[in-house]
Amino acid sequence: MIGSALDTLLDRTVVAGYTNLGYLVRRAQWSGGDLPRMDGQVVLITGATAGLGLAAGEGFARLGARVIIAARDAGRGEAARERITAATGNADVAVVHCDVSDMASVRACAEHVLATEPRLDVLVNNAGVLPTERQVTPAGLELTFATNVLGPFLLTNLLIPLLRRSVPARIITVSSGGMYTRALDVGDLQTEHREYDGPAVYARSKRAEVILTELWAQRLAGTGVVAHAMHPGWADTPGVAGSLPAFHKLTRPLLRSAEQGADTIVWLGAASEPATRNGLFWHDRRARPTHRVPWTKESPEDRERLWRACCDLTSWTEES
Repeated sequence: MIGSALDTLLDRTVVAGYTNLGYLVRRAQWSGGDLPRMDGQVVLITGATAGLGLAAGEGFARLGARVIIAARDAGRGEAARERITAATGNADVAVVHCDVSDMASVRACAEHVLATEPRLDVLVNNAGVLPTERQVTPAGLELTFATNVLGPFLLTNLLIPLLRRSVPARIITVSSGGMYTRALDVGDLQTEHREYDGPAVYARSKRAEVILTELWAQRLAGTGVVAHAMHPGWADTPGVAGSLPAFHKLTRPLLRSAEQGADTIVWLGAASEPATRNGLFWHDRRARPTHRVPWTKESPEDRERLWRACCDLTSWTEES
């Protein structure tokens, strides 16, 4: 009871709960011993060439899983593969090309995985961007929304048939605590009608990720595939340093390591508890509320409008 109260207090104070201090306090209260081995299981991670994705890749590899790195850059993907193998002694690490902002690349990645992998036990949607100015992809999509929302939406839906053949299986989406500050704006998903504010756009995309996770959970209920989202707290990663340099400089002594930030990703993919629950938002191995203030809540109609917009923008249909 005391542990639960302390955990909740850390979560509500944000600064204490999201930092390395919050992680260390909570870790001291965890029980249950080591995570179970994952020998024979397959884990696909996007954005696994650095930061949280790379740390998660190492975590899964240490448990014996086959790890597939979905990387935009072949050289960085190979470097990550070598690093994971050297750090864990697990040589069953592969690289597949995937630029999650490019729907053609996402489709090619999914086709490759479907053709070469007999199973997929865990899919980790981790890749993300936070540009300071509005950018569009060659296909005309706003870069943040394409990378953080549309690419994961398409990749997940294309791989669900393989996940369903591999049950029990898990979908894990890496969101951000910043999503608590923003509501879904289903009328301007690509930020075409307002001034572009990089962190705000990023936060809205992370809100969309959590909503899609809940919608997957509803659609997959009873299939043996569960979907969860999580946020890592404030972690010291290349993405944070490059996109939020002032925040990184100010908070660096309090930032978590990438391994600390990725701990819940690996726990969600390996531990027994997440397989028995569905559609939740996690931080430091505990389910958290998805809203802190009432004005960030979306309507059921807006949730379905988000799903339909993602279908339209990725040219994916329920019958695909």
